[in-house]
Amino acid sequence: MQQQVILAYSGGLDTSVILKWLLNKGYEVTAFIADVGQEEDFAAAKVKALAIGAKTVVIEDCKEEFVNDYIYPSLQSGALYENRYLLGTSLARPLIAKKLVEYALAHGIKNISHGATGKGNDQIRFELVFMQFMPDVKVIAPWKEPEFLAQFKGRTDLLNYAAEQGIPVTSTLQKPYSVDENLMHTSYEAGILEDPELAPPAEMFKKTLSPQDAPDETFEISIEFKNGLPIKITEHASQKVISGTQLEIFTYLNKIGGNNAIGRIDIVESRFVGMKSRGVYETPGGTILHKAYQDLETLVLDREVI
Repeated sequence: MQQQVILAYSGGLDTSVILKWLLNKGYEVTAFIADVGQEEDFAAAKVKALAIGAKTVVIEDCKEEFVNDYIYPSLQSGALYENRYLLGTSLARPLIAKKLVEYALAHGIKNISHGATGKGNDQIRFELVFMQFMPDVKVIAPWKEPEFLAQFKGRTDLLNYAAEQGIPVTSTLQKPYSVDENLMHTSYEAGILEDPELAPPAEMFKKTLSPQDAPDETFEISIEFKNGLPIKITEHASQKVISGTQLEIFTYLNKIGGNNAIGRIDIVESRFVGMKSRGVYETPGGTILHKAYQDLETLVLDREVI
C-alpha cells in the first residue's frame, strides 16, 4: 500500500517540484493550501497540483483564525523582533503547520512535507508544531535531504526538472527576489536584495504606495476599542463608519494604510541559525494598530507596567 504524505503546497516552482519528486518516490500526495490572505489564484493552483499528480488538493480558508488567534494577540503583546519587525511569516507558519497536522490526524496520514530550507526560520516554525501536536510524525523536508540537494543545486535544476516532468511553471531563471504574502504583511527577500547597497525597486511593492505617490493630504480616523480589540473605525472627513468582524476591520486598515504609505521597513535581521538576512516588509494595517495599542497603553496602564 502506498504511503500517504500531506504537502504544504503553494503552487510555486519549489513545492510543485517537491510534489512531483514525492510522487516519483512512491508517495500518494495530498496538496494542502492554506489561505492566510495571500493574493493567489487558488483555483489555478488546485488545477496545477492535480495535473502534476496530487490525489487530493485541500484549500482551507484560515483568514479569520489567522486574524483572531495570531495577528491580534501578537499586536496586543507589542511583539517586535529586534525592535523593528512586527512579524508576519512567523505568525502564519504555525497556523499552517497546525492545519496540516489536523488534516493528517483526521485522515490517518503519518507523513508531512514542507518546502523550507535548512538555512531559514520556516523549518523551525513548521517542525516544532508538527512534533508538538503529532509526536510520531515523519517530516519529509526535501531541501534538507542529501538526495534532493544532490539533484537540485539551484533554480536551473528545478526548472529543468519541471520541463522534463511536464510541470507547468511560469517561473524564469532570473528571479529577482522571493515574495511571501499574508494578511499581516508582504515580505521580500533574497536575490538582488542580498546587496545591502541596492535600494528595493519601486515596482516591487504590492501593499503600499511610496510617500511620493501617496495623497498629499491628511487622512484622519478614530479607532474604538473594546476589551482590547478594535470594534469601530470612523473616517473624520466623511464620517463613514467601518465595523464588522476583526477580519473586515484589519482588511480595511491594510487598505488605508497602504494608500497612505504606512508600514514599509527595510532591515537586516538575524535568522535562527545565526545567519544575517535582509528583509523588506510591508505591514500597513499592523503598523497602524501597533501605534494605536502603544497610545492606548499610555491611557490605561500604570508606569510600572508600561
